[in-house]
Amino acid sequence: MTRDEAAAILKLPEDKAIAIIMDLAERAEKYNQICAGADPTTPSGMKPPYLKPKAKMRKRKPGRKTGHPGTSRLKPEKIDNYKEHTLCSCPECDNKLGNPVKSYKRYTEDIPPVEVEVTEHTVYGYWCSQCKKIVYPKVTDAFPNAMIGLRVIVFTAWLHYLIGISVNNIVKMLGVFAKFKITPGALTLGWAKLASLLEPVYEDTREKVKKSAVLNVDETGWRINGVTHWLWCFTTKKLCYYIIDKSRGSPVVKKVFGKIFSGILICDFWGAYNKLCALAKQRCLYHLFTELVKVDKHNSSNAWKKFRKKLFRLLKDAIRLSDRKDKLTVRVFQRRKAQLYSRLDLLLQTYNEDKDVKRLIKRLNRHRKELFTFLEYEGVSPYNNHSEQQMRKPVIIRKVSQQNRSEIGAKTLAILMTVFRSAELQNLDPVQTVLDMAKSRIDIRSSFKYGFKIAA
Repeated sequence: MTRDEAAAILKLPEDKAIAIIMDLAERAEKYNQICAGADPTTPSGMKPPYLKPKAKMRKRKPGRKTGHPGTSRLKPEKIDNYKEHTLCSCPECDNKLGNPVKSYKRYTEDIPPVEVEVTEHTVYGYWCSQCKKIVYPKVTDAFPNAMIGLRVIVFTAWLHYLIGISVNNIVKMLGVFAKFKITPGALTLGWAKLASLLEPVYEDTREKVKKSAVLNVDETGWRINGVTHWLWCFTTKKLCYYIIDKSRGSPVVKKVFGKIFSGILICDFWGAYNKLCALAKQRCLYHLFTELVKVDKHNSSNAWKKFRKKLFRLLKDAIRLSDRKDKLTVRVFQRRKAQLYSRLDLLLQTYNEDKDVKRLIKRLNRHRKELFTFLEYEGVSPYNNHSEQQMRKPVIIRKVSQQNRSEIGAKTLAILMTVFRSAELQNLDPVQTVLDMAKSRIDIRSSFKYGFKIAA
């Protein structure tokens, strides 16, 4: 509102001016309540840069400490080209120069110009007297009846589904770097064929995930043609399985695992995981710490502060005990673990009228046996960071491409992200690994059958 508009309100009759001012005050109060309760992890709740406090200074300068040897790029083991640089005259005074008196060597690594390679395949047929038909050798460099090579399809799929580059930008990159002409439609159709070819590998990953000893799981919002869906991630240290479903509830978890999971599940406090029977569950403690920070923004009562302090210390002590497990004897570790459970029981027996305290006590009571699982088993983290990290790449894709336009596109995304990310987790070259998988599954002797219908 400008100064003139405010002055115009004051010139109105008293009743009208009071009504307008009351309406503006009510709107301002609602706005303040919304902003005060906004989640700082969402864009709508983020503070503008000019309101954020100054970042803390680093405790030490970046880089290695004084006295440590420096590091640089190692000398290449293989040298492909040799070049000699000579002078006939001085570049400063143009004086003629004689024979060189000194020399030194330096090495440069670069990518040569990439050119499209066209291969003509002559496929010979042979009569098989036993099968009574003509048989042909396999051609695994491309899909049946396709002119675009399989390496281009796999490489561009990696750029799109794992790196997060948009389809149009991939087309531009191929045109600039390799003078390779291709349309976005040809790429997306090729990716759908690749996903259909690798669907058995995708299902095999799901079976391996089901049998894993420790599994992290998380979900995030997704859209298919504007309709809200959910992207689920089930991951171990070596495998990652993605699935997109319209449901965010327990049916998705049961679809992947069945009713019983024989391993340890690390997850957040989302209710969909409550109905799954598992050997054990570990609820993410970072979500509890985040909840404490959220409540601090609107609750400053003494009851809350007292409860928060006890809970925070209890969780931190449990994490410290896990970190020091190897340095303690079994007897000392078991005694301290029992003390943590006793402190937790005393905390849960606290009666308090504060609504936030009641809500958290109710949550902790429900998941009492799922808070300190990381103290009971080896290789279990108190946090769900691993699955959160596997969600970062899909979130980048979501920011770039916004959504999938069809069920086929969503299924293609889930399959290709699964195979590429699983290869990365195993420290394999994702492009070469997936290319080898695809070549091993191409069989030119039989008609190519897709796992789902591809639109023309």
